[in-house]
Amino acid sequence: MTQRHESYFHLHLVSDATGETLMTVGRAAAVQYATVSAIEHVYPLVRSQKQLDRVISEIENNPGIVLYTLVDHELSDRLEGKCREFGCPCMSVLAPVLSMFQNYLGAASTPRVGAQHVLNAEYFLRIDALNYTMMHDDGQLPENWEEADVLLVGVSRTSKTPTSIYLANRGVKTANIPMVPGIPLPPNIEALKKPLVVGLFASPERIVQIRENRILSLNATQDKSSYVDRAAVAEEITLSRRLFAAKSWPMIDVTRRSIEETAAAIITYLKDHRRALADRDGS
Repeated sequence: MTQRHESYFHLHLVSDATGETLMTVGRAAAVQYATVSAIEHVYPLVRSQKQLDRVISEIENNPGIVLYTLVDHELSDRLEGKCREFGCPCMSVLAPVLSMFQNYLGAASTPRVGAQHVLNAEYFLRIDALNYTMMHDDGQLPENWEEADVLLVGVSRTSKTPTSIYLANRGVKTANIPMVPGIPLPPNIEALKKPLVVGLFASPERIVQIRENRILSLNATQDKSSYVDRAAVAEEITLSRRLFAAKSWPMIDVTRRSIEETAAAIITYLKDHRRALADRDGS
């Protein structure tokens, strides 16, 4: 077997439930390789072809190992077919175990989405957070932002959506809003009291690279406008950082951070934010 020299690899975890089973299995396997790190891409609550489309696009852009738990055979068959096209190894982590059970018990299983989870308070907290986060992606439903634990703000392609989903899978209700040149942020952000607002930014080079790859992956005919012009992108980022500083919002440079690292920093900020709210309300 050819020795791999990469210091990291992409690990895609696709689930029609919370993804906890996949994360446990994936991390238990990945930790056995001391010189190689897994970059996790977690996709919970994948239950429709449209949701699977986004997953497939991410896998195509970041090829790697794909593990999944999907009860719907149409979804799992399509995912496996696309992975074969991309040359990505793909495996259902429950299929071998269920096959063993079936052979021993002499009866087929009855597929139930998420049946492996105990319905405790923590489980419902995560589900509630995931539902909220998916409904409040990309600036949607601003009238409900006060219910969020975290509101992420940043220019296009600063990993707001995947970071939001990662946080939600840990029970953090997260909304996110893109900063669009020439369009001010909704004024109701100023009135928010409960949510922690965090600004995300990256280097101009990184943003341009991601945007160009995005255009290519979508086979878009968009011209080389300000969306991928380095000077224009640099100006976008500069203005966003000025706004974050003016509002005293904590800001995170995601240029070289993984989603996990960004989420960990946000959770630390959130703990301090909640402590400050408690002190304020108690005074």
